[in-house]
Amino acid sequence: MAVTIKDVAKKAGVSYSTVSRALNGIGSENTEKRKRILEIADEMGYVPNQAAINLKLSRSYVIGLYFSTISKMSSPFVLHDVLTGVYSVVGSKYNVVVKGIDMHEPGTLNPSYFDGIIVLSQRSEDQAFIDEVLGKKIPMVTICRTVYADAPNVTTDEAGAMEKAMDYLLENGHRKICVIEGGPNLDSTRLRHKGWRASVRKHGLDPDEIPIVGGTYRYASGYQGAKLLLQHKPTAILCFNDEMAFGAREAIVEAGLKVPDDVSLVGFDNWDLSGYNSMKLTTVERNMGEIAKEGTRVLLRRLEDGVVDNSRIYLENKLIIRSTVKDIRGDWAEEDRES
Repeated sequence: MAVTIKDVAKKAGVSYSTVSRALNGIGSENTEKRKRILEIADEMGYVPNQAAINLKLSRSYVIGLYFSTISKMSSPFVLHDVLTGVYSVVGSKYNVVVKGIDMHEPGTLNPSYFDGIIVLSQRSEDQAFIDEVLGKKIPMVTICRTVYADAPNVTTDEAGAMEKAMDYLLENGHRKICVIEGGPNLDSTRLRHKGWRASVRKHGLDPDEIPIVGGTYRYASGYQGAKLLLQHKPTAILCFNDEMAFGAREAIVEAGLKVPDDVSLVGFDNWDLSGYNSMKLTTVERNMGEIAKEGTRVLLRRLEDGVVDNSRIYLENKLIIRSTVKDIRGDWAEEDRES
């Protein structure tokens, strides 16, 4: 059984309140008495009840980390990267409780349980939960997608990033391009769709003539999508994330083709394996760990320093050029000479 303050008081022959003051360094207890109480507490193995202390301070030292969904998350690496990013900032001072918004029962959020909440939002349907957090006056930061709410927001320009990715394929001479998209209910899918279409129009082509299939951001959907799209004999496939790009590579190889000699590939997210796998995938870097870190820093400035800043912070997406895109501009020149 855990040693209590009353146990220490009984052994020291003093009152409960005297022990409490000594342990907390308050009051005017003489130095020798306080020193003796601390020695007895240490000998008895007394450990302060942190939950009780937090209750007195009106702090829980718990941060809620809410994802749109956990069971249907686009990639398990997102969960890992975000958690690692959050914990690298909060250290051991706060406990982090991970939950899914899709499992939340409306109206049940307890403001005394959380000091603050980080919402990794991927869907517009999350707005009801965000409004509940704001209504309960719990300090909050939203990350991942652009959220219009009275709270700080850390995100990236996904449409612009996907536009860069398609630009790169087109600038390397590719015209027979296919696209494997993600789940239609996610904001990331809508933004990335907008981005590649803007690029195609900018290069004087009709985006409606680009063959596309819908995926789920999972490996299997990349594989199945590529099998369908290879019927169009593309020179390149643009994938909405790296996991699907690796699935697409399997289908390409299975068809007796090579990356990038026969089919170029571009992904999105810069998955941990993207630069180390033998394929060395060209991809867009969207560092969810850094997004989570910045969001956590913003939240802690609110909790620790009282700094309220509801600005929107955009982090840069970079195109990471590796070895899965072949420059076929020379092939076009050769075709022009032959014609």
